[in-house]
Amino acid sequence: MNFEDWITKDVKKVLLVEPNFPIPAKSRNHSNFLPIGLLKIASYLRSKSIEVKLIRYEHQDAQTTLIEEKDEFVPDLICVTSIFTYWSKYVKDAVSHYKSKFKDAPILVGGVYASLLPDHCKEYTGCDDVILGIIPGAEKLIPAYDLVDVDYQILHTTRGCIRKCGFCGTYIIEPEWLCKKTIKDEIIKKRLIFYDNNLLANYYIEDILNELIELKKEKKITYVESQSGLDGRILRKNPHLAKMLYDAGFKNIRIAWDHSINEAPLIKKQLDILTDAGFAAKDISVFMIYNYNIDYEEMEEKRLKCYEWGVQITDCRYRPLDSTFDNYSPHKFKSGQTNKDYWINPNWTDQGVRKFRKNIRSHNICVRLGLKFHSPALERKKVPQDKARIYREMSYDEIKDILEDAWNPNEFHALN
Repeated sequence: MNFEDWITKDVKKVLLVEPNFPIPAKSRNHSNFLPIGLLKIASYLRSKSIEVKLIRYEHQDAQTTLIEEKDEFVPDLICVTSIFTYWSKYVKDAVSHYKSKFKDAPILVGGVYASLLPDHCKEYTGCDDVILGIIPGAEKLIPAYDLVDVDYQILHTTRGCIRKCGFCGTYIIEPEWLCKKTIKDEIIKKRLIFYDNNLLANYYIEDILNELIELKKEKKITYVESQSGLDGRILRKNPHLAKMLYDAGFKNIRIAWDHSINEAPLIKKQLDILTDAGFAAKDISVFMIYNYNIDYEEMEEKRLKCYEWGVQITDCRYRPLDSTFDNYSPHKFKSGQTNKDYWINPNWTDQGVRKFRKNIRSHNICVRLGLKFHSPALERKKVPQDKARIYREMSYDEIKDILEDAWNPNEFHALN
């Protein structure tokens, strides 16, 4: 059934649930994790005079025990959202909990996991129905931001994507490529986060950027960011868009480097276009997916290029689109983990996954702060401050025999 078919005249109250996903408390209201789909559904239901309640659980000490709501709300329908396929167990926990608590209320599951693996979701979670993709009626409405405590709003100028990357499920979840001509009437906050999967591919991107430039001039917006990386292929063909992005006030600009080291000249061209437009190199980040087809050694070569260019890296550990679990623990560096715990590409090892992630963190600290080396001991203030000030002025060659944990960003870090 479609979502709209569930909204019968007997539905007076709907409970909206974000499961107890393992999201750190400090990131609960971060734009990456805001349950924007549920907020749009809330507006849709309110437009039909249906009462809604949103439950968002706080993850505590890596436990998945659901926290009971304080007040009683007896729903006629329950909508549970999902994110990553490998967080399926948290969706199952939520469905099981509310099936037990409200035996007469049907439970629907929507979101990424539900749309990518609908059969698995229906059988594994035991929900009454799975809702695929976006809900057209809800898509047109301003999300119910009064249900959350945020100072930003999330926008889409497009749905779908013109690309079909093997590691991305957008074209499955949103198969139709849709573009908006304008967004100015949707703006209700001064901080904007675009959720477009390919913002620059919008046929009307220049009109959209001109609207943002005018809104910035009128001081109606103060911050703009694109959650996804900008399509560098479009940027190279239309370099003038970089200046428009800069004039519109975009921050935390990201581009993607998905393929081999041989693409380095093309990536450098994209970065040059952005820096020529006014963006500082250290404020630009390059998306790089690891634990995928390119092995550790080549990814480390790509990292070195990014350091040469003075840009940060946004790394993403790959999981297959049909992966329904991920028990990777960053705290098991010494003991290690296997494919039984999380998916490891045949080109990679657990050691490589952990080392590359550690390299990226140290790399970004060096680029962001303009450091010649990174030292966890200095970062954690385990060195007396008078000595720390002296050490920070030294080169890597000067400090390497003084601080054993000194890490050189301008060096290839082999696995062994």
